[in-house]
Amino acid sequence: MTWLKWSVRHLEEFICCLGLTVIATCVFLQVVMRFGFDAAPHWTEEVTAICMVWSVYMGAALCVRERFHIRILVLVSALPERLGRGVIVAADLAIALYSLMMIRVSLDYLAVLWRYPSYTTSLGINEFYPQTILVIGYLLIALRIVQAYHAWWRGGAEGFASIRPEDLGLEPPSAAIAPDLSRTVSPGGAR
Repeated sequence: MTWLKWSVRHLEEFICCLGLTVIATCVFLQVVMRFGFDAAPHWTEEVTAICMVWSVYMGAALCVRERFHIRILVLVSALPERLGRGVIVAADLAIALYSLMMIRVSLDYLAVLWRYPSYTTSLGINEFYPQTILVIGYLLIALRIVQAYHAWWRGGAEGFASIRPEDLGLEPPSAAIAPDLSRTVSPGGAR
């Protein structure tokens, strides 16, 4: 159960970090081999492209989970809170519906790839497997939106579900009171 809790919380981070590490390693290897030995391996380009796509989709899900996705909040912050909340809910609903639509389209695409296999040039990998990120990524985006609203609802439905308070110029609810360093006691006991 501990592994499951960890993976639910850190899945996107792990895959993003792994993908970016592989990308950096492959690009470094490609540069060294090309300029140092005048012969670059072709497989690094495919591995880099696959890892880039996986990192982008996992990063998108991570941004939704952490409420870091790009929003233009000038209009929302100028509106009354109730109306602004409605605008944000409508935008999040549109993102969730778009994700569900893309899951459907991606499943159709994967069905075609399964029926008519296509293989990568250098590694010979069936394209079906790397392309599963389309379904996984959009599923995670939709799931993270639902999780954000679930946590918001359970927390009393204060503020906005998918916007961090500091993005609107408000104090974050988790901002603990900073320790008052002027009242600290020195090791000798004097202030």
